[in-house]
Amino acid sequence: MTAQTKPTEPDTQEPVTPRVSFVWALVRNPTMVTFGVLLLIIAAFSIMAPDTFTQRSNFVQLAQNVAILTVVSVGTTFVVITAGVDLSIPSGIVLGEVFAVHALQLINTGDGTTAADVAADQTKGWYMLVALAGALLAGLLIGTINGLVVAYLKVPPLLATLGTLGAGLGFALILQNGVNTATYALDPVGHGSWIPGIPNLIPIALLVVAAGFVLLHMAVFGRHTFAIGSNPEAASRAGINVKRHLLKVYIIGGTAAGFAGFLSLAYFSTTSIGGHSTDNLQAITAVALGGTSLFGGVGSIIGTLIGVWIPAVLKNGFVITGVQPYWQDVAVGLVLIVAVWFDQLRRRSRDRG
Repeated sequence: MTAQTKPTEPDTQEPVTPRVSFVWALVRNPTMVTFGVLLLIIAAFSIMAPDTFTQRSNFVQLAQNVAILTVVSVGTTFVVITAGVDLSIPSGIVLGEVFAVHALQLINTGDGTTAADVAADQTKGWYMLVALAGALLAGLLIGTINGLVVAYLKVPPLLATLGTLGAGLGFALILQNGVNTATYALDPVGHGSWIPGIPNLIPIALLVVAAGFVLLHMAVFGRHTFAIGSNPEAASRAGINVKRHLLKVYIIGGTAAGFAGFLSLAYFSTTSIGGHSTDNLQAITAVALGGTSLFGGVGSIIGTLIGVWIPAVLKNGFVITGVQPYWQDVAVGLVLIVAVWFDQLRRRSRDRG
């Protein structure tokens, strides 16, 4: 007796055309989605206020306004890709400012004053290098503490960086005795233009973006970062020293915050021990808007750069068109929810695959 075979049902699924497949690939690309959202926002405000929003000076001012946040967000991208989080960014920036000022105050100019007291036209290049070294040292210390606590003591990143956030801000208040310090020694960096018509903060931020892009997307360090974010246990079995690499990642995040403190001091000509309180949330928002998965393993420096611009363009466009800027928070919140939703869709699609 021969077994009867069940007739196979005809395949009724519609074949995916190349055009649909291409569009779906674009939708699944977080950077392309974010870039498309940014273009739509720019197009909308360009139509609503063509005489003001589309001016070159407006975009130059926008780029200058987001430069410091861009520097911070590049470092945050590395941390988030490892499925971590860094809430200590404000303390890194503030301590960067404070350490830079104290480094300037250690330099005696010979006339009873310090380098922190000189005018902008009396400053010297090595004064700025000393201030930069102080700011980077502050960020390095914050990042090292974060990395050691997260990687070696196994404290969750949220709690570890929350602790260094409070401790760092408190230490800054102690060093400054609760009072801000003004200095014009760094004005050539914050207000000068090495390239005619382009403020210095813009090329500096672009150099940081380029360095982050090379490190994340073109170096072994970046591949290890993605591997740890995707599956730290598998990365460890593949021979990656996960603890040491996490330490390096948090050092990058802290150093970026310290460098941002140097730029902030140069731009505002004063420390701001009571400011930068929301810079951590702004950086994490920019990274998430740029398509970096908050669950780790997926991210892009270019996406982060685009993500930084979305809130800035919204705020600028609302001001120009006469809309209350408070609506920016509503709009950014909605865009952020959509970005996280797209991330969830990508993860589900990957898991099914």
